[in-house]
Amino acid sequence: MLELIAFIVLILSLFGLGFIILRKIPLLLELPETISSESGFKLLFQKIKNLNPLKEFSGELFLQKILSKIRVLTLKTDSKTSNWLRRLREKSLRKKNGEKDDYWQEIKDSTDQKDNMPR
Repeated sequence: MLELIAFIVLILSLFGLGFIILRKIPLLLELPETISSESGFKLLFQKIKNLNPLKEFSGELFLQKILSKIRVLTLKTDSKTSNWLRRLREKSLRKKNGEKDDYWQEIKDSTDQKDNMPR
C-alpha cells in the first residue's frame, strides 16, 4: 500500500514538472542565445558600485532599537528583583509566624513540666 502511494506521488510529480516545463519553453526560446562576457562583467561591477549597505542606514532607527532592547532588559531585571523581594518577604513572614507558634508551644511545654514536678 505504501509503495502504491509513493508511486502515485512520483507520477503526479513528473506530470507537474512536465507541465511547468511546457509552460516555460516559449519564454526560454525568447532569451538571447549568448551574453557577451564583457557586458556581464560590466553589469557585475556596476551592481557592486551601486551596492551600498549604509545607504539606507538610519541613526534614529538604530537608536530606537537599542533603547527598546535596553528597556526590555531593565523590565526583565525589575521583574526578577521584584520576585526575589516577594520571596524574601514571604520567607520573613513565615519565619516570623513560625517563631510565634514556637513561643506558645514552649509556654505550653513549660506549664506541662511544672504540673509534672513533685511538690
